[in-house]
Amino acid sequence: MIPELDHVGIAVTNLQDVINTMKNIFNADPDFLEEIADQKVRIAGYNNENVALEYLEPTSEDSSISKFLQKRGNGIHHIALRVQDLEKKLAELDAKGFRLIDRKARKGADNKKIAFGRKIKIGTIGFSQ
Repeated sequence: MIPELDHVGIAVTNLQDVINTMKNIFNADPDFLEEIADQKVRIAGYNNENVALEYLEPTSEDSSISKFLQKRGNGIHHIALRVQDLEKKLAELDAKGFRLIDRKARKGADNKKIAFGRKIKIGTIGFSQ
């Protein structure tokens, strides 16, 4: 069974423009706004009942989000699926030979644990718990 969608990560060059636009169109403020220093990213998150939109702005030219934006411009960076046991899922994927960016979970936005797989033939997939 395919896990539930947790969030969509959208890379942007200007987070304040997104915040202003979401306020103007939907009268919505971010449910969370935070910086994850080790990932060199600022995130504005908007939750609905089931799925979050996470807008990602790089805080450094050498961040993965900055590199993504240089190649592709604003757009979907990743889709994250919700799993019950992230460490177990990572071990399972590693044992099956999938290329992982993270072999252990790391801190994500909104108090979530996250990890990423690289080019898993269906795009960049993130996992969240």
